[in-house]
Amino acid sequence: MNEINFQQPVTKIAEELYGLHIFMLIICTIILIGVFGVMFYSLFKHRKSKGFKPANFYESTTVEIIWTIVPFIIVILMALPATKAVVAMKDTSNADLTVKVTGYQWKWGYDYVKGPGEGISFLSTLSTPRSEVNGQKPISNLYLQEVDNPLVVPVDKKIRIITTANDVVHSWYVPAFGVKQDAIPGFVRDTWFKAEKVGTYRGFCTELCGKEHAYMPVVVEVLSADDYAKWVDAQKMKMAAGADDPNKTYTMEELKKRGQQVYTSNCAVCHQPTGKGAGQFPALDGSKIANGPIAGHVNIVLHGKGAMPPWQSTLNDVEIASVITYERNTWGNHTGDILQPKQALEARNGKMPDPEAQASPPAAASAEQTAGLPASIYFETGKDTLPADANNAVQAAAAYAKAHPDTKLALSGFTDATGGADLNTDLAKKRAQAVRDALKAAGVSEDRIVLKKPESITDGTNAKEAHRVEISPAA
Repeated sequence: MNEINFQQPVTKIAEELYGLHIFMLIICTIILIGVFGVMFYSLFKHRKSKGFKPANFYESTTVEIIWTIVPFIIVILMALPATKAVVAMKDTSNADLTVKVTGYQWKWGYDYVKGPGEGISFLSTLSTPRSEVNGQKPISNLYLQEVDNPLVVPVDKKIRIITTANDVVHSWYVPAFGVKQDAIPGFVRDTWFKAEKVGTYRGFCTELCGKEHAYMPVVVEVLSADDYAKWVDAQKMKMAAGADDPNKTYTMEELKKRGQQVYTSNCAVCHQPTGKGAGQFPALDGSKIANGPIAGHVNIVLHGKGAMPPWQSTLNDVEIASVITYERNTWGNHTGDILQPKQALEARNGKMPDPEAQASPPAAASAEQTAGLPASIYFETGKDTLPADANNAVQAAAAYAKAHPDTKLALSGFTDATGGADLNTDLAKKRAQAVRDALKAAGVSEDRIVLKKPESITDGTNAKEAHRVEISPAA
């Protein structure tokens, strides 16, 4: 790509636009040179110092006719090919594939609604590592131009793009295709392209849409017909294998694993991967929402509040249940609450989860389903006294031990590089011993508890993680 010119066009429309650009640039350059050339020549040739005197006249019908007709002809010469290109850009009929593109803050949603691949649906989110965005690592050549799931289309096929938005105005733009279409909430617009060359093409959201506007690139992969057919088959198999079952009762571990994926893709951009928040986006770690009544937490996730958008139309019931369970049982949050997809569905219909039901999981759920390991207990800096909120993790571990009578529990204390190494190691051991005593009091026999050698955290990403004891099944 030439930094001072258009991207290399790969569609007929883009070629026409490039041709129009060059044609109009030539006309404007000729006019510029002609007008300023005559003006400067006249100023220099007929300057006062040579004795020239200005003519004294008020009108010239001939000149007026000329400067009216000539610009009119020039405008017509420019308008005819431009009109032809605009009409062609709006001809979305007889498309081989139709894709609905939905703009979100700050990602793109793609739904294949007609043609080969019909039924495929996914979100496309920036995949540039946050360490590059935050300046912790050098940026790559694809900085802010890479996504986890690009739009995939076949070569030499007419692709109709239908655009809309979920929140604010966005704009879907791929320069190499000559395509730019606004995505407006409540409205449906369309455009099309027909890529003639296999490859990966990149664009951007070109409508200022909020804090992360620069972080929602457009990436389109154009494949051969055979490769596209293989991609469609692979996607449908992937969707079938990973289809969410809203009627299933999930374990804490299953919900947290899925919830971490949902959080990373949708929530971490504002609340940060550590849950610490940033600026106007509040922290979730230790927050009243994530540690308070679960009904309030569910209500905010579904319906939004302030700068936070509603997620009920973006995430399904399993994803809603997973991310809420994850947020309430991660970092320093240890509520022990589990939200099932059925409850998320009920919440959509106005019936919020019963706090009492959260404190006492249904009898049908086994101890294994309600106990999630590994679990972490976070201590105050320099202290080895068991914190007041440790009971949930201890009870979860005790329930796990009861459900798995042949499994031992491993206790791992953590330290960091601050202070003296010997003092830190001794403190980590004492913390692990405090957790061991709590497990014994909860009914776990001492011979089933293994105290592991303290581990050191050296990356410095989260000092709080160096103050914890982790309970996990012993290998």
